[in-house]
Amino acid sequence: MTDIRISLTDKAIAQLPAPKEGWYLARDIELKGFFVVIGKRRRTFTVQGDLRQGGKRASSIRVSIGDASEMSTRAARTTAKEYLAQISRGRHPKDDKQAEGTKPAPAIESGGKATSITLRQAWERYLEAHLIRKNRSEKTIEGYRDHVDRIFADWLDTSLHELATDPARVAKKHDEVTKENGPYMANGSMRTLRAIYNHARKTNRSLPSDNPADAVDWNEEERRNTGMGSADLKGWFAQLAALDNPVRREFHLFTLLCGSRPTALQEARPEHIDFRRRTLHIPKPKGGKKKAFDIPLSRQMILCLVRAIRFGRQMYPEQARKWVFPADSGSGHLAETKEDREMLSKWGNDLRQTFRTIATAAGVSEVDAKLLMNHAIPGVNAGYITRHKLLEDHLRSQQQAISIAAFAALGASVTKVAPLRDWLERGGSRRATQRAPSDRKQGAARPIAQIEQGSICSSAR
Repeated sequence: MTDIRISLTDKAIAQLPAPKEGWYLARDIELKGFFVVIGKRRRTFTVQGDLRQGGKRASSIRVSIGDASEMSTRAARTTAKEYLAQISRGRHPKDDKQAEGTKPAPAIESGGKATSITLRQAWERYLEAHLIRKNRSEKTIEGYRDHVDRIFADWLDTSLHELATDPARVAKKHDEVTKENGPYMANGSMRTLRAIYNHARKTNRSLPSDNPADAVDWNEEERRNTGMGSADLKGWFAQLAALDNPVRREFHLFTLLCGSRPTALQEARPEHIDFRRRTLHIPKPKGGKKKAFDIPLSRQMILCLVRAIRFGRQMYPEQARKWVFPADSGSGHLAETKEDREMLSKWGNDLRQTFRTIATAAGVSEVDAKLLMNHAIPGVNAGYITRHKLLEDHLRSQQQAISIAAFAALGASVTKVAPLRDWLERGGSRRATQRAPSDRKQGAARPIAQIEQGSICSSAR
């Protein structure tokens, strides 16, 4: 969405629509430089102004004020006026040392040379020019922001030059974070520092060429092996059948059957499903739009989607107009897919690993499994594989083989165990939804009924 200009009030901000992707700005028509950044899940009061040194513009900075859900617009406007006044005097609003008048504001000279660019300034530039401009997902940005605001909070007003010339300080920080927050957080935060420094040095060549994060002795990271084998699936299916929410049940099953990242599936829309081609389009997976791909659908996956749509229309009629897996959430779709491990032992990326394990057991090649999961294929031959040419026939047959292997683990229990029979037996979802009143239009439900009866997907047999 494009930026807008309005009179910012609590009511006006609450009524602003969330963007389908990325973010946009709602600028205040009364106070120049004061605006709200509207994202999918968060709305942040922010100010922007020009730092000046010697009467000349040194740099333009953005400073966040606070979450719009946690503070009033009146309070944010008062803070914004204070911040803008400090910026106009050449001071960074969140630089405590500057506020005391002990040192001049860190700034970038007009010639591009860094006098004392701080981690805060470098982060704001990296956030704006690299993450936001390249349309990185909010989840990715929040990960970086968490590292900067939480792990490096004490270093925000420290110059990058100071960190680069004292690598032992950075190595010590890594050791401390390892002890307090764990090895994965320590490594992740240092990768963030490394990225910010490398980005800052592109426009500040006076910074030392040696990245301060290079002094770190990286913690060993092991891939989490939490996937299930065929012998584990029968018990997992029984747990899944006992979940109270049928939309969540179908979501977990579909995650298992397709092996995709849960965050990509949460935003699936009805228009992304092509029942005749038997595909589900994922427009914005990890890596952005350029990584968009189609998931070939097995018979079991089609029926799973049909059930999700049926139950969604029954439970969340408004949200179901937009989402395949609707929910009573701010976004209208499933946003939190974690379950109590005692209720459902495996979910999320556990199911992604399970898909890969079952694919191997079903005789699916490593290359085909990677293509189905939208993984990059290493090696010089990868560029010669045209994925969409394999989609209509070969990859769909491989997907079907994986689904058959997954359901084979149920054996005869699918017809003998009541919860599984009521859930997975043909027509079960129709009977379940008909037990309660529905406001669906009869015409809208007709294609789904045809699928359950086998008329649309008969060619898959």
